[in-house]
Amino acid sequence: MTIGIDIRLIGKKQTGSEGVFFNIVKELAKIDSHNKFKLFTDITDEKILEKIKKDLEIENKNNFEIVSLPTTNKFSWNFWTLQRYLRKNPVNVYLTQYITPFFVPQKIKIATIIHDISFNFFPQFIKKSDLFFLKILIPLTLRRADKVLAVSKFTRYEIGKYYNTDPDKMEWFHNAVSEDFLKADISLEKIKEVKEKYNLPDKFILYVGTLQPRKNIPVLIEAYNMAKDKLPDTKLVIAGGKGHNYDPRIDETVKKYNLEKDVFLPGFIDEEDKAAVMAGALIFSFPSLYEGFGIPILEAMSVGVPVIASGILPHREIAEEAVLFFDPENSEELSQKIILLSKDDNLREKLAKDGKRQVKNFSWDRSTQKVLAVLEKMNR
Repeated sequence: MTIGIDIRLIGKKQTGSEGVFFNIVKELAKIDSHNKFKLFTDITDEKILEKIKKDLEIENKNNFEIVSLPTTNKFSWNFWTLQRYLRKNPVNVYLTQYITPFFVPQKIKIATIIHDISFNFFPQFIKKSDLFFLKILIPLTLRRADKVLAVSKFTRYEIGKYYNTDPDKMEWFHNAVSEDFLKADISLEKIKEVKEKYNLPDKFILYVGTLQPRKNIPVLIEAYNMAKDKLPDTKLVIAGGKGHNYDPRIDETVKKYNLEKDVFLPGFIDEEDKAAVMAGALIFSFPSLYEGFGIPILEAMSVGVPVIASGILPHREIAEEAVLFFDPENSEELSQKIILLSKDDNLREKLAKDGKRQVKNFSWDRSTQKVLAVLEKMNR
């Protein structure tokens, strides 16, 4: 069969969501030589397209084709450009995320990946224009989709509960750490190199991810402020681009506690450097109020860095007992656990070992096999 995949995120530095599609496609190229794949993007720059082919390792894969469909914006691409192409060049199954193309022929089966539905629980953190479209289009998407793929059992449950979606329509798979990340250079020389490249302190607590309000970063800053006098020469690094839906409370909280010399914001970390940046951290903290999964937790565990994460259900699902959990609304509790983990070498060593063991339960090979099985079953 012919499987269409929306790869518009690939090459645009959109962190977690981009990584999911990148790793699924890369694994498909390894395991599937039977089906034909059309990879749809709005990127038209030939150099970028060639890099995407190289990174996905599909340069010599005859059953993989990148289809570039230029457009003026993402809505016209989904509702006009793509559906016009698919009416003339139909695929059997089409895989996208969140919003489905509504006007393609019904004979084309559609699967959509839902990473989370945080906008329903924290609408105050979403731009009103984005919230408007999500509130209208997600229910329509869930009705149009033939299969809904959640990135965790928690997210599958949330979708079913909130939208009353038919359980038989939903499947779940787990995200994982990318092969490139696992193979990355984390030698002392590389760690020194990335510290110089991003102007990082020698000793630091780390957060890596988007800087959206639901990531709860001000609570991490407050916790660090409470703990810093007991942590000599330890700084806080908050890594991520100040892109869409940036949380202005980050700057406000840094200023409130006069932490301009203690909190480092290096911006977006290149993928090839991320593992070394994480490996150079004393502690990795992931304080989110809401997640669908939490790939950075697995990434930190894979390089042996102890993790303190908010005790929300998806984090407990993936990390189990391999990290320290805290109430995401309690900065004092987080502060106490930062101090404890910074000073207790035995606990640090135990969490590092537990984390490396736990991360082995996740792989893109297994997850992609599961996704492919769902797509193939849809075509029967």
